Amino acid sequence: MSLYFRGKKQKGRRPSIHPYTAKDMKRVSWCMKKGISVAVIPELKGGVNDWRVEIKINGNIHLDPKVYTSYKAQTKMYEYYKYYYDRNRN
Repeated sequence: MSLYFRGKKQKGRRPSIHPYTAKDMKRVSWCMKKGISVAVIPELKGGVNDWRVEIKINGNIHLDPKVYTSYKAQTKMYEYYKYYYDRNRN
């Protein structure tokens, strides 16, 4: 039996690559430990480059009302992590 599965390639959308810093990863790690996660998800009714930001806090899901391009959505995701990190650390 082969180690690789050669099935049909799945089609889907992926956001563009967004650079992050060590500070970004520190904030993300802290938020994840506290039950706060932020994700970039595709907009179902939008075009190919329409994305939304989803925030999950202790199991409660909140959706940012704005629709972003993929790069701006990822920028917004890191802004949310910074917001929750700064708000709850001080």
